Amino acid sequence: MTGPNLSEVPGVELDGTDSRSHLDPAALRHADSLKWTLYDEGVIPMWIADMDYPVAPAILAALQDRLTRGLGYPQLMGDPVLTRLIQEKAATQGLTDLPAEGVALLPGVVPGIFAAVHALTAPGDGVLTMLPVYHPFHLSINDQRRVVQAAALKDSGTRWEIDWEALEAAVTPSTRLMLLCHPHNPTGRVWDAEELGKLRDFALRHNLYVCSDELHADLSYAGAPFQSFAADPRVRGRTVTLTGPCKAFNTAGLGIGAMLSHDAALIKRLKTAVGGLMGHPSALSITMWQAALQGGGPWLAETVDYLRGNRDFLQDFLARRLPSVKSYPVESTYLAWLDVRAHPLAGDIQQVLLERARVAIHNGPVFAPDPQKAEYQGFIRVNFATSRALLAEALERMAEVLGGDVE
Repeated sequence: MTGPNLSEVPGVELDGTDSRSHLDPAALRHADSLKWTLYDEGVIPMWIADMDYPVAPAILAALQDRLTRGLGYPQLMGDPVLTRLIQEKAATQGLTDLPAEGVALLPGVVPGIFAAVHALTAPGDGVLTMLPVYHPFHLSINDQRRVVQAAALKDSGTRWEIDWEALEAAVTPSTRLMLLCHPHNPTGRVWDAEELGKLRDFALRHNLYVCSDELHADLSYAGAPFQSFAADPRVRGRTVTLTGPCKAFNTAGLGIGAMLSHDAALIKRLKTAVGGLMGHPSALSITMWQAALQGGGPWLAETVDYLRGNRDFLQDFLARRLPSVKSYPVESTYLAWLDVRAHPLAGDIQQVLLERARVAIHNGPVFAPDPQKAEYQGFIRVNFATSRALLAEALERMAEVLGGDVE
């Protein structure tokens, strides 16, 4: 399969100096990269959620400096510097007056999802979530013998929206917890003020705990401050917010996250429930997050701007070359949710794209539990956090397969 002449592809700049614009696949395909080594050489990986961009200089400098000192146990009881920085950042998203005791570090956000399900529900209880959704949501429910109570999002014709009737129908007397993805993965929605207000009313009406995964909050294209679910004081006592730096700063290999709540007793309840099963962040991951919050802002702003350009390039490409593929511009994340169900090859789209286009994507059924998987066949999640040139190459390959004659 021949690739495009990238100099002729709209939106591709080959003469820039931005490190995000000049990515060498051979350098990206190093032995430590799951993303680039899971599939054969020649495959463009657009599946797992990490970016291809170099790490922020402020983070690299802080890590190099940290290696000049001992690597004994870090502040396991709660790093005071990082706690203060997290409190300050949380306040900009509406979580004002967050107590230090309401901040607990995690080895990653996914363990926090599992901890919330384990601590706030019992086997057989219902846990509510909206589909499609990041797969650890439904795995954390099923794997711990709770019941997934699923409400599918609806396609309004301009964006993905909450189906309020489906949400009400999914609740039962056994429902104890709502797992909220905000910003939403995989659709890229940022729930707006009206939707957040209705979700808060809903949680209060049904007396639900809420675990809000806000990992992608810093990757918003809205131009307005992100608002946490628990920004409303009415729901602060029943909400655990999960956050971390790994998506915004491309540091998934240095696992760390945090659970936040204005109710310190709620945080203690989660920590006690999982005990020594949880583990703790590493010394280097703590240093990384400190550096990201202290000096990573300019790098992040530039990255979001570049990602916005990639998002727009992808949408324009689909409109011009693959109009049968439905996709709405994401409001956050670098993950596009594409509806390919109108194509005759939709029934095996992941293998088709892998084998014929040499592009690896995430298959839609991954984002639903077993009973609902079939409903998402023909959807794909595409990671566009790469160079404009590599994105163009991948999309051209997809267009050659999906836009050609099909027997």
